[in-house]
Amino acid sequence: MTLNGEWQFEIDKAADGEARGLPYGKNLNAKITVPFCPESKLSGLGLGNTEKLKDVWYRRMFEVPPAMKGKRVRIHFGGVDYKTWVYLNGQLAGTHIGGNAAFNFDITGLLKDGANEVVVKVLDDMWSGLQPCGKQSGDKSWSCFYTRTTGIWQPVWLEAVGSSFVENISVVPDPDNSRVLIEARINGLDKDLILKAEAFADGKLVGSDTATGPWQNRLVLNLNKKTLWEPGVPFLYDLKVTLYSGKEKIDELKSYFGLRKVTIDGRKILINGKPVFQRLILDQGFYPDGLWTAPSDEALKKDIEMSMACGYNGARPHQKVFEPRFLYWADKLGYLVWGEYPNAGYHNQREGFSAVVNEWTEILLRDRSHPSIVGWCAFNENFEGTGELQQMIWNVTKAIDPTRPALEARYAMYLRMMSSWIRGKRIGQSYHV
Repeated sequence: MTLNGEWQFEIDKAADGEARGLPYGKNLNAKITVPFCPESKLSGLGLGNTEKLKDVWYRRMFEVPPAMKGKRVRIHFGGVDYKTWVYLNGQLAGTHIGGNAAFNFDITGLLKDGANEVVVKVLDDMWSGLQPCGKQSGDKSWSCFYTRTTGIWQPVWLEAVGSSFVENISVVPDPDNSRVLIEARINGLDKDLILKAEAFADGKLVGSDTATGPWQNRLVLNLNKKTLWEPGVPFLYDLKVTLYSGKEKIDELKSYFGLRKVTIDGRKILINGKPVFQRLILDQGFYPDGLWTAPSDEALKKDIEMSMACGYNGARPHQKVFEPRFLYWADKLGYLVWGEYPNAGYHNQREGFSAVVNEWTEILLRDRSHPSIVGWCAFNENFEGTGELQQMIWNVTKAIDPTRPALEARYAMYLRMMSSWIRGKRIGQSYHV
């Protein structure tokens, strides 16, 4: 059940919302259209960069649909920038740090019959140097820094699940052996759990496997039909994952996967054993009316189609983690993507290391099954003193996903500095090439 639409909203200039009782039963003084941020036109507020929004609050009422009664209910957030507190009927449901990864909380025990209140507090202190901001400007928009995004900027929804369910899956293609490796995480402890995965090509069953047990389940689907996913010529298998308790079906999800392999040969990146020159557009992911949030699903698809019409075969998303629907269309259209992180604005302070590493981990786990992603690059540039964190991030990336290339940084700043020094263009602490 979607919770997008009109919410109450308030800017907490004095940061005293808790003292004023905002977590429960208090009307807020404005309205906003979720999932668009208050700086955007599509939010209905259109505040732009006119003021610094640091502490903000959201509130709305909802009733649990009859079909969800008696089930476990979770509330999902596709993205909230930056630190989030979620209250259900005055009780804290959970907190999350990071503006780019999706998160959810089980709110079953906090719900009541009739109207329920959800309140969201957000702290977005991009001026602290402790959080990544990407291309968001701390002041007015200038040069290659654009209007900020504060608070909720991706969809919000409720999901009902059973006592046991498939919480997430990862799909690792192995085209050399005509198979796909699936790892599923099961949430729940029902007895006699059986997990079944089935792959379909053009509607016909081409591979299946089953596993038992309540924890992580690993399955191997040997495919009797091998069709590769390739740039511009994508083929996607349909995937169905079913969870049983004994003979009773208790959960089912449908997805897809592409059969493709990424390797490196000298200075060439090979896709399915063939060198592919990656002609990538530098995609900022900003929209004039929605800022970080695309105005529609069609707009995401159209961006890719326009890029391909210009002769590009992929994109380097620049200083932004793109939404799953963008990656869905990239998968469907055969468009190459490098996964990136909006590290600009984070000043490499040790007290922020854990938040950065944890959020990057969440991003990898969310996006690693997309065939369109052919590499990871968490950092745009390599500044002095960033080596320790970048090494941590690289190690985490290769541990979670050893199937793709990973760069610790897109540009080596020391090379730029050396070039500037040689050219005699050193000005104070700024280096220009």
